[in-house]
Amino acid sequence: MKDMQKMMKEAQKMAAEMSKAQAEIAEQRVEGSAGGSAVKVVATGDMNIVSVTLDPDLLTDLEPDDIEMIGDTVTAAVNDALEKARALQQEAMGPLAGGLGGLGL
Repeated sequence: MKDMQKMMKEAQKMAAEMSKAQAEIAEQRVEGSAGGSAVKVVATGDMNIVSVTLDPDLLTDLEPDDIEMIGDTVTAAVNDALEKARALQQEAMGPLAGGLGGLGL
């Protein structure tokens, strides 16, 4: 019975640590870019897009085909930012997730 209580206590401690780590990740910011930094996207560690910045030169003398290129560049910058946010999560949460094995889970 003591083993079960110990395991429950460890699980509660782990849950509190994960919750704290998730809150810290949510406060962090990462920046993705594309098109030689013509488009920059800032995302939080919990994968929310905070801002999108376009270089004004990207929007001068636009041709009809440029609209699709700008969309593709924004998409690439968003994906870059989200990939960095995922890496941040894995880096921060990896040690905690590894601890679950010690609980027999």
